[in-house]
Amino acid sequence: MERLLTLPDSPAAPLSIRAKALVFHDPASLSLLQDVERIAHSEATVLVVGETGTGKELIARHIHHVSGRKGPFVAVNCGAFSESLIDAELFGHEAGAFTGASQARAGWFEAANGGTLFLDEIGDLPLALQVKLLRVLQERQVVRLGSRRGIPLDVRLVAATNIDLARAVEAQHFRADLYYRLSVASVRLPPLRERPADILPLARHFITVYRSRMNRPEAQLSEAAQAALLSYHWSGNIRELENVIHFALIVCRDDVIRPEDIKLIPLTAYPAGTAPEGRLVVGGLGRPHPGHPGQHGHGLDTVPARVHPEGVTPDTSLAQLTQVLEALLVQGEADLFNKVESALVHAAFAFAGQNQVRSAKVLGITRNMLRTQLKRHGLLGSLDEDVGAEVVGF
Repeated sequence: MERLLTLPDSPAAPLSIRAKALVFHDPASLSLLQDVERIAHSEATVLVVGETGTGKELIARHIHHVSGRKGPFVAVNCGAFSESLIDAELFGHEAGAFTGASQARAGWFEAANGGTLFLDEIGDLPLALQVKLLRVLQERQVVRLGSRRGIPLDVRLVAATNIDLARAVEAQHFRADLYYRLSVASVRLPPLRERPADILPLARHFITVYRSRMNRPEAQLSEAAQAALLSYHWSGNIRELENVIHFALIVCRDDVIRPEDIKLIPLTAYPAGTAPEGRLVVGGLGRPHPGHPGQHGHGLDTVPARVHPEGVTPDTSLAQLTQVLEALLVQGEADLFNKVESALVHAAFAFAGQNQVRSAKVLGITRNMLRTQLKRHGLLGSLDEDVGAEVVGF
């Protein structure tokens, strides 16, 4: 048995980092789907945990659909709004509540009344608003900015995060009482590498989707291409797989996708014990030049897996860093804190391929905190922002 979930068509979808399809073919995936559907029939608040691009919003939409709620499904990205705006966006405001508020406006909680509110990247919610969110969940009513009157709510809340909220609680970046309230029912959505039987069905789905958009005949994955897809780590999960298939359809010949058509570019280090031996062969336009296995040029390259140099461990690296910092302190280096902070932020951002979500993850901070650091150190200006919220009725 195989199940497929997809996002509704949207003009903004090609610009999104969201996973736009989720296949349940792997036995672990099918078991997860059964658990999700059992949870959906309750009124419990749900916390969906998973890496970027694993399909957290698709799970939230499915929970809403199975629940039978008649109201709309409202998706809000907590990381897409500034701290000064997210209060009014979530809870609404009255006319004159702040400069520019010329008329009253309902927030996303009110927009989702009778339905489901999906708060993505809940870990980026500022602490002050976490208190307000907790009160809304407890009292089942919302008070608009600039008002004292409560508005009754009937909203099912589904939250999602790609960070470890338990660690965020320990670091005092997230309220413990809100964490326990959100995680009444927790769903861990495993990364694509942990459900390999879903990879090829997803690839075939994306082939069908993009073949239709491009008015091309049916395309097939060669056996070698299938093997390449199955052996790859998929740090970008389903969204990365979609992009890889889209590109492969553009460049493939004779309606057959071969390994040289598949562009695989790992951006982050492999977890311990998962890095493949030797070098990773990735595809793109053209073929590698004989005798130049690592040459950049036509998008086809061989990228070594990132590993620690021989004899160097995280502990020894930190010890060496401590010695360097002590030497700088002895020398009386001016403005040392800002210089070290800037170097760390620049290094993490480059390491993560200028991806905000991955950068925040490797640094162990929320995306809002990272965005503040990127702005402080001159790295934010060239970044694109994600779409903040979307309302869909079933």
